[in-house]
Amino acid sequence: MKKLMLIAAFCILLTGCGVGNYSVQSGVEDAAFISFTDDVKQDITVTVDDKTYLLKTVRQKAYKSGRNIKQTALNTIKIGPGQHEVKVMLEGTDVFDKKIFVSTGEHKIIEL
Repeated sequence: MKKLMLIAAFCILLTGCGVGNYSVQSGVEDAAFISFTDDVKQDITVTVDDKTYLLKTVRQKAYKSGRNIKQTALNTIKIGPGQHEVKVMLEGTDVFDKKIFVSTGEHKIIEL
């Protein structure tokens, strides 16, 4: 009988002090990015879904392989994933006006 009570007490101790539930989240940030390239570095006005940004284009380098560009606050916009209406104006002239779709974690580069 004592053995049974010891086993029951031991089981209660093991089950009674649970560590709780923990949620760990990892993976890609729920955001996307867009940047703009051109032959020369210049100031542009970008409108994304009726919100306006003043940016600079990133100069394209023909000798540089791939499309990796340094993302800065001056040339990149952080947006939510999904479909967006993007308009770009350069010196008062529309140079880009399209709907784009960006996935979570995607960095879309738009060539002007």
